[in-house]
Amino acid sequence: MKLHEYQARDILARFGVTVPDAKYAETPEEARAAAEGFGGKAVVKAQVHAGGRGLAGGVKLVSSADEAAEVAKSLIGTNLVTHQTGPEGAPVNGVLVAELTDIKTELYISIVVDAEMRTPVIMASQAGGMDIETVAAESPEKIIRVATDPVHGLWPYQARDIAIALGIPPASVRSAASLIMNLFKVFTDTDATLVEINPLVVTGDDLVVALDSKVDIEDDALFRHPDLAKLADPAQDGELERRANDAGLAYVKLDDGSVGCMVNGAGLAMATMDITLRAGTNPANFLDVGGGAQEDKIAEAFDIIVSDPDVKAVLVNIFGGILRCDIAARGVVQGATASGSLVPIVAVMRGTNAKEGLEILRDSDLNVTFADALSEAAPTIARVMAEAN
Repeated sequence: MKLHEYQARDILARFGVTVPDAKYAETPEEARAAAEGFGGKAVVKAQVHAGGRGLAGGVKLVSSADEAAEVAKSLIGTNLVTHQTGPEGAPVNGVLVAELTDIKTELYISIVVDAEMRTPVIMASQAGGMDIETVAAESPEKIIRVATDPVHGLWPYQARDIAIALGIPPASVRSAASLIMNLFKVFTDTDATLVEINPLVVTGDDLVVALDSKVDIEDDALFRHPDLAKLADPAQDGELERRANDAGLAYVKLDDGSVGCMVNGAGLAMATMDITLRAGTNPANFLDVGGGAQEDKIAEAFDIIVSDPDVKAVLVNIFGGILRCDIAARGVVQGATASGSLVPIVAVMRGTNAKEGLEILRDSDLNVTFADALSEAAPTIARVMAEAN
C-alpha cells in the first residue's frame, strides 16, 4: 500500500526523523492559510502516488499566500501526468504546503528488501534529487549499498559509515546516523517494503532533514496496522486496480505488456510471467485469483484482464487444489461471455478436476488453445500472439 507524502512525513516525524514543517490542504483557502503560517514563502506539492511530480509541474515554489492559493487551485481537482502514472495521470485531491528549506546539499537514501540477499538493504547516494534509476544506470559507482542483519537489523556503526560516505559534515554525522537509525525503525516497525527520502538534505546550518518522503507498506501486514490501513487512497489506483481490490483479487497492471495472466498462487504467477517473457512477449499484468475463488470471482478476474486494451491474449494457468479446475473453467467461460471478449486464450490446467475443466473450455465457443504443461505454454503463447497480430 502506497502512502502520500504528507502521510509518510507524519510517520517519519513520529519516529524522530527531522522533517520540514508542513500542512496538508484540500482547498485553496487551506493552502493560503498554511502559507501564511510560513510567512508566505513555501513550496506547494501535489499529493499523488507517483514520482516525477516536479518535472510534471506538480511542485511549485511560491512567494506569497495568495500565490500558494492560486497554485493549489490549479492543481486540486486535476489529474497530474508524470512518467510513473501513464497518460491518464493521477487525481490530485490535496497539496502539501511546506516551509522552505535552506538547502546546501541534496542526498538520497532508501531502504528496500533485497530479494537476492534476503535482507533489508540501505541504498544511499550523494546524487540526491535525481531519478535513482538513472543514477544506477549511468553512474552505479555513486550508489552505496549496505546490507543489514536480518535478525539484529541495522548496527549504529553502519549508520555512521553511511553518513560519512555521504559526505555529511563531521559535526552532523552523529545526528545523521541517528536519522538513518530512525528510518530503519520506520521500515521495520511499519512492515514497510520501501522507505525512500529523495532528497535528504543538509541545510545551510548543517542540519540533516528528510525533505521528501515515500513509504510503501506491505499489504499482507496491514492487519497488524489498522491505523495505517486507514491511510489507503483507492482514488490513486486505476479503474482496473479498484475493481480487483473490491473483488479481493491480487492484481497489478504492468507496463508495455500484451499477455494477460490469470493464475492461482503468487509463486505460480511469477513463473507464468517468466514463461511469458521467455516466449518473447511481455506480461500485461500480475493477477492471482487465490485458492478459494468461486466462479463469479474468476469471471470478474477474466473481465478485468480483457478490459485492459493492451491485452492481446490471455494465459490461464491453473493448478487445481483448493480451487478446482472445473470451477476456474466455468468462471473463465462466464467472464468471457459476459464481456463479449474475443481475445484468444491459452489454457494450462493440472490438478483437481483438470480433465473436467479442460472439457468445459473445449465445449465452449471460446478461442482456446491448450498446453499440457507450463513448459509448453511459452511456444504456444508465442504462436497465438503471432497469429493474433
